[in-house]
Amino acid sequence: MPAQVSPPAFALSGRPPHELTGVEVLALPFTVADDAPVLGAGAAEAAQATGLDLAGVLTSRRVKGTGGEVVVVPVGGPDLRLVLLVGLGEETVTDYRRAGAAVARASFDHESVATSIPAGGDAEALTAFVVGTMLGSFVFHWRSQGPEHEPVRRVVLAGLAGDDHASALERGLALGGAGWRSRMLATVPSNLKSPQWLAGQAEQIAGEHGLAVEVWDENKLSKQGFGGILGVGQGSATPPRLIRLDYTPAGGRKAARVVLVGKGITFDSGGLSIKPAESMTTMKRDMTGGAVVMAVLGALGALGCPLRVTGLVPAAENAVGGSSLRPGDVVTHYGGRTSEVLNTDAEGRLVLADAMAYALDKLEPAVLIDVATLTGAMKVALGQWTGGFFANRDALADALSGAAAAAGEPLWRLPLEPDYEDTLTSQIADANNSPGGPGAITAALFLQHFAGDVPWAHLDIASAGDAPNDSFEWTKGPSGFGPRALLTWLTGPDPLAGIVG
Repeated sequence: MPAQVSPPAFALSGRPPHELTGVEVLALPFTVADDAPVLGAGAAEAAQATGLDLAGVLTSRRVKGTGGEVVVVPVGGPDLRLVLLVGLGEETVTDYRRAGAAVARASFDHESVATSIPAGGDAEALTAFVVGTMLGSFVFHWRSQGPEHEPVRRVVLAGLAGDDHASALERGLALGGAGWRSRMLATVPSNLKSPQWLAGQAEQIAGEHGLAVEVWDENKLSKQGFGGILGVGQGSATPPRLIRLDYTPAGGRKAARVVLVGKGITFDSGGLSIKPAESMTTMKRDMTGGAVVMAVLGALGALGCPLRVTGLVPAAENAVGGSSLRPGDVVTHYGGRTSEVLNTDAEGRLVLADAMAYALDKLEPAVLIDVATLTGAMKVALGQWTGGFFANRDALADALSGAAAAAGEPLWRLPLEPDYEDTLTSQIADANNSPGGPGAITAALFLQHFAGDVPWAHLDIASAGDAPNDSFEWTKGPSGFGPRALLTWLTGPDPLAGIVG
């Protein structure tokens, strides 16, 4: 079992950073104006208290002041070891998030850091800084001797006190924690991460956060006609599951319901339409959509979401075996629609379709959103730092893209172009699952048939499912991309305005 590494603990203090005792690292802000560095909140006082010419250091380094730029100043004191001078750029929310991530990376293997960086901003800046610090600290390991590096254990946010700051801190912890959980689930190797294991994680989240949980095993899936999930999972030694989590706000049993569906392919070999070996190396993260949904459900209570939210995760391993789904087979989805399987590596849409059909039949969603690392075509289109999405309502598209930009998980809308609809044609079934290019669009058109007339969005995050290197709050490897964007939308003011009713 991998050892769990925890994110830093955070505390607020009304005292300036240099007055805090037992701190190994001070992190102080700066900007650049008219080509000259300007010390930010608490930095000049810390310079005087420590006897360090921090302004001179910045001048000698010819800093640019961009968000997340770091100058490390070693200190030989018995407690204080480092001073970090961190750029705040134009002091946007993004700059504060990047500054937090920079502090996290520069503070690895230290016990404590005190910082006045967010003291110069508003509540949104404080939240963003906390999110960046948490996610920049992310570590996952399965090493016999412990992790190569450990995140700083304690972060004191200096010069900040009071209920307003406490609320902003709690929001940051919830958003950052959801990103951490999603990334952790996506990073767990598939020799542990079976559909049953994923269901166990959902049950743990439900217990921690007061959610209702239900899990369908292979027998219940068969009795209720979930042919897509069963078909994809039939070649694996670990049978599939359908996971359901339900969040109900206090006094909100009649509130509108949003349904989130997350692809839970715990490993994707491609099935009999097998992937090249090099393409399989990242496929432990093909359940990122499911991880996003589970992480979102776990954070809704802490963020005070006013809506009912149901999360559905169709979980299966797409394996190669004597009983694997064959090209040319036909599966019958929940509700009766049929799909001819021309490519067993286009399996994600088959499991999503079952869960979406169930949502329409049983849950009366006001809004339906599916999340999946679905198509390589999306990575070709958008690279690795931006997720793609489709929506059948402009108001929903605007709400999601705005929330995503604010959260630091940008999404780019692509068209549900009807001219490609005829590529879905099958001679023997309602549709085929591999209609060809443009691959991201035709996959979305396939799923649209399972959305009915409900406001619906399809998030194809295959583009952003892996971070190619450490960059700001992203750490190299499975990214867990998506929960911050969805949570920002779901917990914002009147999230269904203009979309429903």
